[in-house]
Amino acid sequence: MLGRGEAVTVEAARNILNFSYIPPEPEKEEISLYEALGRVLAEDIISETPLPEFPRSSMDGYAVFASDTFGASEQLPAYLKISGEIVMGEAASGPLSRGQAIAIPTGGMLPDGADAVVMLEHTQILNVGELEVVRPVAPGENVIQPGDDISAGEAAFTRGHRLRPQDLGALAGIGITRAPVFKRPKVAIINTGNEIVPAEKAPRPGQVRDVNSYILAGLVRRAGGVPVLKGIFRDEFGPIREAMGSAISECELVAITGGSSVGTRDLTEKVINDIEPGIIVHGVSVKPGKPVIIGIVSGKPVFGLPGHPVAVAVCFELFLRPLLKKISGEIDPLEALGIPGARVVEARMSRNYSSVPGREDHLGVMLKLEEGELWAYPVLGKSGLIFTLAKSHGTAVIPADRPGIAKGEKVIVRLFD
Repeated sequence: MLGRGEAVTVEAARNILNFSYIPPEPEKEEISLYEALGRVLAEDIISETPLPEFPRSSMDGYAVFASDTFGASEQLPAYLKISGEIVMGEAASGPLSRGQAIAIPTGGMLPDGADAVVMLEHTQILNVGELEVVRPVAPGENVIQPGDDISAGEAAFTRGHRLRPQDLGALAGIGITRAPVFKRPKVAIINTGNEIVPAEKAPRPGQVRDVNSYILAGLVRRAGGVPVLKGIFRDEFGPIREAMGSAISECELVAITGGSSVGTRDLTEKVINDIEPGIIVHGVSVKPGKPVIIGIVSGKPVFGLPGHPVAVAVCFELFLRPLLKKISGEIDPLEALGIPGARVVEARMSRNYSSVPGREDHLGVMLKLEEGELWAYPVLGKSGLIFTLAKSHGTAVIPADRPGIAKGEKVIVRLFD
């Protein structure tokens, strides 16, 4: 533990957490599709109907028997009788006969017998009711067949999938308007510090407004959780201990800001060990965020986060966000393919930046496009300055095995959403 031994690497801290905590099965609920954006499916969804349910034209043109157009060209056109017109939202009044063509719009239902659509551009009306076709079509050309999108009995989405806007449209297309989802995990937020006052209150000299509650609540919501604000507490054991007990009973995860640095006010460690001696990590080789505490209390993960806003955001992205995915039941298909869940880009550093070997540095940067390449400009400032975070597009990651990054060298940037 930090102050009593060496800090562990980010990877080691994650491994210890993953070994020590296996999330229980989340509870389920069924909700309206209108409310399901960002929610995680609790069951596979199987389509009971094909989509589309009938053959549809993919072009404006004429529904025909493909064989009636074979050999057609501008020099030797095929001539067909126009026998009617398909109206959107309605079926044809009757089947198509040989030697006939029926006008059809994009998305219109093909009449019985028709097996292709001639594009409007490849036709010309000669006289009333007579059509000239100057290019042939093959059977099935310009036609969307039943089940081309999804077939009956096919899995639309599987358990663990987080629903996106396009997914809601796809489900509506097969007649599903309610979705079985996992309940969103609740995350308790306990803010500590004698100097912290509510954001709406004017601080006295030596006091600062609460920033971390808002950062954490936003990060939790964005990660699919429900923030539960427990309030601001002075650096006193009793009230924090009581808040922790309440948080453990109500929520799936607890985040405490402040009280995680070595010193007389290291209350997070004392509170965790008073309820249950469950600290598994105290100190990670990362900047900012080195004093982070990770514990398991009554079977639930508890994080003691440094009080500085940038460190809070970095620690959340490194540890809490991946854990919330697991707790929520999400199975990320991109991560299964080895693609990181966070959005990342590659950019060139605009200046030299020195780091300490053995420590993973996360440096806030602004991105600029210059001569077709992305450049990362460090947003310099101490970790306690909130606007260094607000002005940054993301964090450039300097690996622990590097002494720094040279100007012009490429670096991975984890983008903020």
